[in-house]
Amino acid sequence: MTKVLILGANGQIAREAIDLFKDRKDIQLSLFLRQAKRIQPVAPSDSKIIEGDVLNPEDLTAAVTGQDVVYANLSGTNSIEKQAKSVVTAMDKAGVKRLIWISTLGIYDEVPGKFGEWNHHMLDDGYLPNYSAAAKIIEASDLDYTIIRPAWLTNKHEIDYETTQKGTPFVGTEVSRRSVAAFVVELAENPAIEIRHSVGLNKPNTDGDQPAWY
Repeated sequence: MTKVLILGANGQIAREAIDLFKDRKDIQLSLFLRQAKRIQPVAPSDSKIIEGDVLNPEDLTAAVTGQDVVYANLSGTNSIEKQAKSVVTAMDKAGVKRLIWISTLGIYDEVPGKFGEWNHHMLDDGYLPNYSAAAKIIEASDLDYTIIRPAWLTNKHEIDYETTQKGTPFVGTEVSRRSVAAFVVELAENPAIEIRHSVGLNKPNTDGDQPAWY
């Protein structure tokens, strides 16, 4: 049995992941969020719901202790760097190594061409610099992390994605939240893959100057 803690469990990608995790008999979920009542309607009956704040060291360390995998589905332009530090500290204190961290495309200036210019225009106002700083904290840690850098997100009920690695150009412009969730589930079930990698995620054949739906 693999124990998986989801931080920010009420996030849209996290909810998709919960839906995919619920039929995995080899996974035991713990769902961490500020307001437990928000996730209760979709939480699997055998999951544990933990109310707490990622920026509260006592809350977070207690939740992380005893877990096998921590999946961080966190957000907050002004706080994401602090949240990254908090997660690394709590995992080090609890002796938990495996981290799956959701970030965003463009944190390494890896998106080429006109789409890269458009992405910068849309995300440069604090978003990319702060998410880049958070990723640097994760990469400087001794954790067995995987950073996921999704393309622009859709709500399509589909699983269709391809990956790129840090150091190579990002491809595609969009990907479904369910696809990101499916990749998270794959990593949780196969925790030895993509160790200390930063992985771009996109739907194949969606190249363009910006997402087609935007």
